[in-house]
Amino acid sequence: MSRSTAIRKTASPLSKVAVIAPALEAKTAKSEMTRAAIIGAALDLAAEQGLEAISLQAVADRVALSKSGVFSRVGSREALQQAVIEEFERRFLADVFVPAMQAPKGLPRLNAIVRRWIERTRVVEAHTGCLYTAGAFELDDCEGELRETLHKGVVSWRAALRRATLQAVNEGHLPHTTPIDELVSVIYSLMIGLVHDARFLRDDAAADRTHASYERLIRSYSQAQ
Repeated sequence: MSRSTAIRKTASPLSKVAVIAPALEAKTAKSEMTRAAIIGAALDLAAEQGLEAISLQAVADRVALSKSGVFSRVGSREALQQAVIEEFERRFLADVFVPAMQAPKGLPRLNAIVRRWIERTRVVEAHTGCLYTAGAFELDDCEGELRETLHKGVVSWRAALRRATLQAVNEGHLPHTTPIDELVSVIYSLMIGLVHDARFLRDDAAADRTHASYERLIRSYSQAQ
């Protein structure tokens, strides 16, 4: 065997790997895009009809895949429901919480959170519904992992809102006598009312009215001594 032939034979497996690797990466990327499309379609379905409306077949019909094709990418119906809640939380935090964290700690940050929350509700939830709100009413009498997943997300969000409120007190922006849990509850109630008015009543002024109500709320607590 000549030296050149030996070199060619030695290099051959590496050449095959160089050809196969990009193909595998492309296939993986396509699979991830398909999975994202499936979860997005399921989220749309949940927003329209509720979490319990999610089924592998219903989602398959929306993304033009077979039921087995959906299953191979997301697993069971229960797993898909869980993934939908997680995706809603990811989008919600990306729109509201993450940008608001750039504001200074204290009342400016709390104001940023609520302002962005109101804006997201006006732009998104007014048209698609809020999974935190609608899901809570849908699953309030249910037991199981789905309820626990949604409950965990809601409690985690309220805890983040509570931390921001507590920081506003610690920074001296709100009186030290401020009832933290009460204020958080009132803010949360304002947002539930906004979803109702913007989505069900189709009131275009709901977002502005909610923002004005929040500002009056903060002023009332700021002036309390």
